[in-house]
Amino acid sequence: MNLLFLILSSMVVLFLGYRLYGNFLSRILGLRDNAPTPAYTLRDDVDFVPAGKWYLLGQHFSAIAAAGPIVGPILAGMWFGWVPTLLWILLGGIFIGGVHDMLTIAASVRHQGKSIAEVLREYMSKRAYILFLLFLWFSLVYIITTFMDITAGTFTDPLRGAGVASSSMMYLGLAIVMGIILRKFNPPLGITTLVFLPLVFVAVYLGPHFPLTMSSVGNLDPRAMWNGALLVYCFIAAVIPMWLLLQPRGYLGGFFLTLMVGVSLLGIIVGNFIQPFVIQYPAFTGWISPGGFPILPLLFTTVACGACSGFHAMVCSGTTSKQIAKESDIKLVGYGGLLLESLVAVIALGTVLILTTSKAGELQDPNQIFANGVSVFLSRLGVPTELALNFALLAFATFVYDTLDVATRLGRYIFEELTGWRGKWSPYAASFITLVLPAIFVTTRMTDATGQVIPAWKMFWSVFGSSNQLLAALVLLTVSLWLFKNKMRYGVALWPAIFMMLVAMCSLFFILKPWIGEMFSLGRFIFNPMGITGALLAGLAFLLLFEGASIFVKTRASKVETLVVKK
Repeated sequence: MNLLFLILSSMVVLFLGYRLYGNFLSRILGLRDNAPTPAYTLRDDVDFVPAGKWYLLGQHFSAIAAAGPIVGPILAGMWFGWVPTLLWILLGGIFIGGVHDMLTIAASVRHQGKSIAEVLREYMSKRAYILFLLFLWFSLVYIITTFMDITAGTFTDPLRGAGVASSSMMYLGLAIVMGIILRKFNPPLGITTLVFLPLVFVAVYLGPHFPLTMSSVGNLDPRAMWNGALLVYCFIAAVIPMWLLLQPRGYLGGFFLTLMVGVSLLGIIVGNFIQPFVIQYPAFTGWISPGGFPILPLLFTTVACGACSGFHAMVCSGTTSKQIAKESDIKLVGYGGLLLESLVAVIALGTVLILTTSKAGELQDPNQIFANGVSVFLSRLGVPTELALNFALLAFATFVYDTLDVATRLGRYIFEELTGWRGKWSPYAASFITLVLPAIFVTTRMTDATGQVIPAWKMFWSVFGSSNQLLAALVLLTVSLWLFKNKMRYGVALWPAIFMMLVAMCSLFFILKPWIGEMFSLGRFIFNPMGITGALLAGLAFLLLFEGASIFVKTRASKVETLVVKK
């Protein structure tokens, strides 16, 4: 089959989903443009600022589309084949992920721009609120661990790692300089963009000429040293002002992401007229992953962000909802933003499809497969292979930076909320404590069932996917309670919530099973990061699920009693 035909067909399906199911959700919510939004009623020009829908779509898209829709689809495609992976990306995005994001923004807008945790607090108990914050915090810990180790692996790649590391440091330096200039001199944003965006490509070009390597220190190899450096980066990024690094880095990263998707798609289209890209990878490879997990439920937790992501709820209700100018914009920004991420996932999957199984096995890591695919697409546009590879790897690292620093800062906020500690030193202490577990995980020697040492990210991707989908299930449960209490059709959220809960809990069962079996056979506690974190997630999710179910039952019972009294 032709790759271009597959991607264009996927775009048509996503567009139809946007028009048909997106309109259906809009009618359920009763979106009204004459209803004042928090962006106006609470406007402070800091957090609450009305934004045009197309500008906000770009900002929202760059915030949610990090490395998740690249890594997950590539892994799932390699393990199970492209047909089941593509089906889940399209169906999951239209009927679950888009619903999750759109309803989360709508619920936040209708609750004065409050976060999803604060919305949950209105419909459940204080205990549930605290449990939810704990769940969020642990989920962020796994996200930081996974993407930090992936980045360290990129920087230590023997062929191009040092060049990408150098380009990455230059990129971060440019973001800081841009932030300072915007803050101190307030030049027009358009002119600043025209200056700094080309400089990012200069950094891409210069990186391989000034490679940056990390030496071993004691028992710590270069990968562990880079993990340590990234821990320091996360700590600094979480405590310094937003304008100094996160805002300019996110702004430049948004352009980088959009450009990467655009030129990749253009390369596929142009290349089709030169020599069509033929799909070589098998449509289906088997029911069991290399790690021994079955396709059901692992497919749904591996693809993660490309089809549905609980992490999006923090962006949807944390920043995006505070900038919605009109309620009708919720459909484009929330539902449309997720479907754009599904398109990124389809393109990422395309980088696997042009490979044979043996070639995919040689490249092995998702970042290398992605970079190879993008370089092949760009080569049809006349871009030199080495430059294209460096561009793709820096783009990948850029997406990860967006996840790492935002996740650490959010972890800091949640820890401060949990403890109630707010003072001069609380940001530093909260950021440090948030990074303690990732530091332990990335420095712990981990092995698979055969005793072979494996990277931390491979060990934790299943936990990350499970926690991400559990979070999505809990968010969908929360918004279904909101819809239920406001007499709207709550099934559009409740049924996806039940499905995602079953999928994620089954995934955790397979993660916990070998750990529990090992403890029973030996008769003692075994320190296993996968088992311990999986047990914590399962316990928190079960308690929250029980709380939500009891609220549903009590509310329905009270409504029945009211009807009986009236009769």
